[in-house]
Amino acid sequence: MRDQPVKTAPDPTPWLLEGEPSVRYSTLTGLLGATPDAPEVQEARQAIMREGVVPRILAEQGDDGHWGDRDRFYAKYTGTAWQLIILAELGADGADERVRRACEAILRDAQDAESGGFSVNRAKKAGGGLHSMVIPCLTGNLTFSLIRLGMLDDPRVQRAIDWITTCQRFDDAEGDAPTGWPYDKLEMCWGRHTCHMGAVKALKALAEVPPERRTPAVQSTIAAGAEFLLRHHVHRRSHDLTRDSKPGWRRFGFPLMYQTDVLEILLLLTRLGYRDERLHEALDLVASKADAQGRWKLQSTFNGRFVVDIEAKGEPSRWVTLRALEVLRATHAAACA
Repeated sequence: MRDQPVKTAPDPTPWLLEGEPSVRYSTLTGLLGATPDAPEVQEARQAIMREGVVPRILAEQGDDGHWGDRDRFYAKYTGTAWQLIILAELGADGADERVRRACEAILRDAQDAESGGFSVNRAKKAGGGLHSMVIPCLTGNLTFSLIRLGMLDDPRVQRAIDWITTCQRFDDAEGDAPTGWPYDKLEMCWGRHTCHMGAVKALKALAEVPPERRTPAVQSTIAAGAEFLLRHHVHRRSHDLTRDSKPGWRRFGFPLMYQTDVLEILLLLTRLGYRDERLHEALDLVASKADAQGRWKLQSTFNGRFVVDIEAKGEPSRWVTLRALEVLRATHAAACA
């Protein structure tokens, strides 16, 4: 795509490897291409559960698998749903008893038994998630988390994947709003223009399915979701490419919860193998944010609302830097191929 090398000198990779074990593990596997059986990868993987943010989050978990009240699993951003998302992003071990307990709590209390999607409320009488309050961004986020934590083969997770391939839409304000369940409850999620965040989180979930395990329905939904994002040039309004969809998406953060940003969308598309001229402006935006040390700052954060804060706003961020380097190096390598 690009005919100029990405300039990120001096190389920040040693700095990434010095930090939180979750960053070290992701740097080794995602940026440096180390294999899962490499000794340094195994050491970092084990350290995730002993040091840093992950054990501090797990220390606050209740005996029932939840953080806080069972009925407030969606409480921003201290409830169980959000802790599960963060644990998955940080590479927690899904075989750990505490992590598995959290997965079971969410599947028990948030998944709609009728559809397989995930709800923001518990159905106290019937059990499971409240059918009328299933939403796309939460379904995508939790499906991503459960797959990342090793539960792809669980029939309940397969039902969640089926919900995404069946119900997720990528409408671009060119026709009537969809009708019927689940579209008639929350206009902001659907309407004539599908919520961008819901589309991104759906794609995030399906991208976790290994390529050899992707059914035709998964493949076609990925293709439709990717085209939706490409039509928007990642962060623009598709019907007026001079305007941003949301100006806040230019400020990079981690973890993003139900929100998204330019960098997360680029990371998804590049990991899925997309190389398209409609990515150019967004890639230039990412490259422009590197400082003199080849690092990117944490510009957006929910710190202060988390159970455990992650990095510091306004300071160089290992997570944002890692993601930016992965995106830029992948697209540069494709251009040189």
